[in-house]
Amino acid sequence: MATFKFKGLDIYYQINGDITDKNKKVIIILNGIMMSTASWEQFVEPLSKNTVLIRYDMLDQGQSSSLDFEYTQEIQVEVLKALTDHLALKKVNLVAISYGASIALQFAIKHQALISQMVIANVVAKTSPWLKAIGDGWNQVAKTRDGEAYYNITIPYIYSPQFYSKKLDWMENRKRILIPIFSDARFLNRMTRLTNSASTHDTLKDLKNIQTNTLIISSEEDYLTPVFEQKIINDLLPNSNIVIIPECGHASMYEHPGLFTSLVLGHINNTKTKYNL
Repeated sequence: MATFKFKGLDIYYQINGDITDKNKKVIIILNGIMMSTASWEQFVEPLSKNTVLIRYDMLDQGQSSSLDFEYTQEIQVEVLKALTDHLALKKVNLVAISYGASIALQFAIKHQALISQMVIANVVAKTSPWLKAIGDGWNQVAKTRDGEAYYNITIPYIYSPQFYSKKLDWMENRKRILIPIFSDARFLNRMTRLTNSASTHDTLKDLKNIQTNTLIISSEEDYLTPVFEQKIINDLLPNSNIVIIPECGHASMYEHPGLFTSLVLGHINNTKTKYNL
């Protein structure tokens, strides 16, 4: 557990594994919008067994600094570059979901020479007016400081209906934990800035230039970033494959953690990308 300075701000990160071992691949995880390093705790053991796993909180997330101004996702791309510079990393593998996957795409456009392979899940190439309207709705409710209302307009739609119903006890426990957090003005201000920062995300014209070997994870019942959005990315990325998980919502890592982990490790550890068949 450590921090480094980015433009006078604290960026929190955790490393699992020996970063000095040049024979081990490095995986950097990029959080979804409401996530933090703690969100990946159950994934640490399998993802770091044979690799070096790096988790970090973006600005306005977790234990990293808050901002007091509006910004675009470009600053989060700069943070990721600063992290690789701080740790003197020459090649990394990016594993990212949702908001974090948007950052991964933007990072790849600018710094693809740093990336060995990518896994991006539940992501869009461009924030559509429809997705922006959803974010605007979140922000309107955030202004009320009503934690339960904010929970109800955000969390249920992240999961598939089947998972929500089958895991109702788990969901209710999360609700009890999250409502006090969602009632906190500092958290809601952070979320509002993060949500606004995603409104200008647009990589459509540049995806064709990304040569990085990429696995795209999609979810059949993702109601925030539907399957067709990942198909657009798959069509535009020259070296990509797509996997669609059935009966799964936006939070694919939580609904199918074992499968998610297997897909990540299978892709990152596969040294052969072309087969003469």
